Amino acid sequence: MLRVLLSALICVLTGQAQAQSGYPSRPVRIVVPSPPGGGTDIIARVLAQYFSNALGQQFIVENRPGAGNMIGIDSVARAAPDGYTLLFVPSTLALNSVMYKKVSYDPVRDFTPITLAAAANNVLVVNPAVAAKTLVELVALAKQKPGQLTYGTPGIGTSPHMSMELLKSLAGIDLQHIPYRGTAPAMTDVISGQINAMFANALTAKPQIDSGGVRALGVSGRKRSEAMPNVPPIAEVGVPDYDATQWYGLVAPAGTPREIITRLHAEATQALETQEMKDKLAGDGAEPVGTTPAEFAAHIKTELEKWAAVARAAKIEPQ
Repeated sequence: MLRVLLSALICVLTGQAQAQSGYPSRPVRIVVPSPPGGGTDIIARVLAQYFSNALGQQFIVENRPGAGNMIGIDSVARAAPDGYTLLFVPSTLALNSVMYKKVSYDPVRDFTPITLAAAANNVLVVNPAVAAKTLVELVALAKQKPGQLTYGTPGIGTSPHMSMELLKSLAGIDLQHIPYRGTAPAMTDVISGQINAMFANALTAKPQIDSGGVRALGVSGRKRSEAMPNVPPIAEVGVPDYDATQWYGLVAPAGTPREIITRLHAEATQALETQEMKDKLAGDGAEPVGTTPAEFAAHIKTELEKWAAVARAAKIEPQ
């Protein structure tokens, strides 16, 4: 009887190994939880094309936007962990758990990370009339005039909003928040002087910086942006612990076999080194990263803890 059970178990394991070594044997979906045309979608499509060519099966991008990206994210959390449904997602994967009371997925428990693919800096800009040519001078000005300086964002809980709240917390300053319906109207009001400052993505900020419409004081990441090499990281110019980047990552449902994760990670790492990917990322103000699955898992946990602390300090109530 024992011999029969062992034989059956060997057959099952052999079958699973053969299935995994033959992966993929049919088309694979990469769910993007936002509409077509945005940064997440553009990067996912380049990655999907690379996977299709390298692995000999179609990798199809499926856009499932809505509810702060939660519709698409939840659909993958509930998918079979067989490697045939993947998720390419921005940092809302972690932020949603901080900003919303009802989130139907757990960003740690429900997914197996593959790689943190790319990261994009936000840029701190001010109106040229603001009496601050450096971050140190802005912090000093804000301390002289607590609550009097204003900053705009594309909305509560967005990456630019949280970037400023982190700066306020670490630098010990108070600026008045003016939320807008999008980045463009906020940038327009910084240029006109209606508000003093904002964090904006590099793609939006660079033309205004180059034209002199706004003054750049720092980028939100740990290193300089290739698009704006003369703008220093905030961490280098007055707030050493500062780090706030928009990121994009590839994950699979929890329980996806390790062999599949390893293969996808290897191919994704190579894709991120191609010139096409670097060009697409640069067009969105982003740069390739390419972490290991373990490093990405640790990053997600760190992001959850960091932004939860920032939200508490800013007294941002979950919606």
